[in-house]
Amino acid sequence: MECNRIAIRNFRNIEYADVSFDPGVNILVGANAQGKTNLLEAIGFAAIGKSFRTVHEEEMIRFGADCAEVSVDFSDVRRKQNITVRMMKGRRRHIEHNKIKISRVSDVVGIFRTVLFCPEHLSLIKDGPGERRNYLDVAISQLYPIYLKSLQRYNQILKQRNQLLRDAEKDRSTLDATAELWSLQLAHEAAVIARYRKDYIDKASRVVEKCFQEMTGERETPTMTYLGSSKQEPDAYADVEETERVYQKLLTENLEREIAAGSTLWGIHKDDIEIAVNGRPARMFASQGQQRSLALAMKLAEGEVSASVFGENPVFLFDDVFSELDTARRNYLSGKICDRQVIITTCEPSGIAGGKLIRVENGTYND
Repeated sequence: MECNRIAIRNFRNIEYADVSFDPGVNILVGANAQGKTNLLEAIGFAAIGKSFRTVHEEEMIRFGADCAEVSVDFSDVRRKQNITVRMMKGRRRHIEHNKIKISRVSDVVGIFRTVLFCPEHLSLIKDGPGERRNYLDVAISQLYPIYLKSLQRYNQILKQRNQLLRDAEKDRSTLDATAELWSLQLAHEAAVIARYRKDYIDKASRVVEKCFQEMTGERETPTMTYLGSSKQEPDAYADVEETERVYQKLLTENLEREIAAGSTLWGIHKDDIEIAVNGRPARMFASQGQQRSLALAMKLAEGEVSASVFGENPVFLFDDVFSELDTARRNYLSGKICDRQVIITTCEPSGIAGGKLIRVENGTYND
């Protein structure tokens, strides 16, 4: 898969830009705050329908403008395509795929596949479980549309169930009448999502092990294990029906505890990935260098798993990560990306071999 061109209007500090990319390495070079990351953000936004920098859509609209537009031309092994997103203050965004209006963001996710790696991801190992769940959700949603739809249903049910739990302190009648229904629905979606997460971790862990050992001279062995809140053995999550029964039992038999807590205590919103090196938890015992190698390996694995599913690489977006890595890891990353399309931002291109150079200054782009 390749990103061929992006046209942008009134996005962040970009009044207008029309940028074409080569099939290999593309390097966006410029000083800080000139618009390098903004361009990467626009590409990622078109791919998954959300920004990696903000949850507030209006922040992406250029100051003084009422609307913004991002249009990406891309190609896969079959054909050339386009995704266009228009954002308007106070109104719902307008999305088109090949000039056909798309009513839901979830219907476009996975058509144009990207892997983003930014400095924040270097803390993927030591940060909280929410960061690792987000890693899973972004990666799997681009592979399987059914996963994203199930995740959206789960979050809607969870929101409603949590509100009922909070209201139950004052009025039990509504909860007593509907608690079982909400618990059954939540358990079903949780079981589906858990199976996809378990399957993805199984696939990604093999790539992580290979990449990590290549970076460290095969001296250490990393492992990734799925930790679900139902406390089943990791392999048990492949059985959707059994997992659903386990979650049903937890959600129906512990209602009083959840009322006291004011929230749902079991479900995939409590999941985590246990990452270890030589059997010891990486979050506590791995060095900073090991943690960075693991984070890098996890992002490379995201691309490898995508390629194994679709038969082609996604587009890799690297936001200023080369400056955060030491020489050995920069050299390793350079070697791994030479046969696929990569768009890199950097203040200094030295150390990045070859590629198309695009100079960035105050929201303008020149090669």
